Amino acid sequence: MGHNKILITDKVHPLLIKGLESENCVVTYDTAMDNTRLDGVIHQFDGIIINSKIIMNQTRIDKGKNLLFIARLGSGLEIIDVNYAKKKKIAVYNSPEGNRNAVAEHELGMLLALMNNIVRSDAEVRKFQWDREKNRGTELKGKTLGIIGLGHTGSSFAEKLSSWGLKVVSYDKYRKRYPASLRFVEKVSLKELTETSDIISLHLPLTDETKFLVGDEFISMCKKGVIICNTSRGQVVRTSSLIDGLETGKVGGACLDVFENEKPESFTEQEKVMYEKLYRMENVVLTPHIAGWTNESLLGIAEILLDKILKGNHLKNVSVDT
Repeated sequence: MGHNKILITDKVHPLLIKGLESENCVVTYDTAMDNTRLDGVIHQFDGIIINSKIIMNQTRIDKGKNLLFIARLGSGLEIIDVNYAKKKKIAVYNSPEGNRNAVAEHELGMLLALMNNIVRSDAEVRKFQWDREKNRGTELKGKTLGIIGLGHTGSSFAEKLSSWGLKVVSYDKYRKRYPASLRFVEKVSLKELTETSDIISLHLPLTDETKFLVGDEFISMCKKGVIICNTSRGQVVRTSSLIDGLETGKVGGACLDVFENEKPESFTEQEKVMYEKLYRMENVVLTPHIAGWTNESLLGIAEILLDKILKGNHLKNVSVDT
């Protein structure tokens, strides 16, 4: 009877650690762990729980020769070679259910801030400037909202806006049927969504199919003045195309919680120039990948992952009550 050795590489709610420890696990909680150091120790662990900084590619999965599972705090699985892990009989868990509400609330806040000039007028009031007309807002009511990707967060965002008097349309290549709670959402083609939406909200995983989906061609199909919101993955949007659209007025505004490069210290000269241009724009609202980052989601993600790990029966010598 050996213990399960579990490595956790990022901040988690204590509930997850305590829950694993009560199930025959020895938990190493090391939030300073990086990819290089991990390569030297991963063989010691039966399970690993990661966030975005650890990349579980084929090489690292091979080094983790005792791994029974890889668990992701949050949703994005682009950091894990899922097919290779499954081939090696390693379970992969993620927890989009844990922060779907957080992302939806955050995006709604960003959108309201953008459309009502809240960020700019807040800064002006603090400087004793009182300019009401310049900061006249625009209402969501009566607009058409297009949601691309109707999974956990896309659905949650749609549900939030169900009573706001918008027309909500969506495109999801892989979702054939909508639940009763989304009956108000109209299924349309991507072409119709881009041509009719005043606001486009992206809720997509990062895959070969979705990478730079929003580029020059996509933006050219949109309505003039469209607002683009991205709380999914930065590389779904080509930043240079978005900036061009914002400069010409084809794109009226953007709410961005995610970016192509989220490490300012690693910007190339070219990226520095590009992001400086974006950061100077008043018709964008920007946050540092925190849409799913709430006190409640920290707990929710821990509860969901613990439940999935225990129910998945991928711990050795552990009897789980079902």
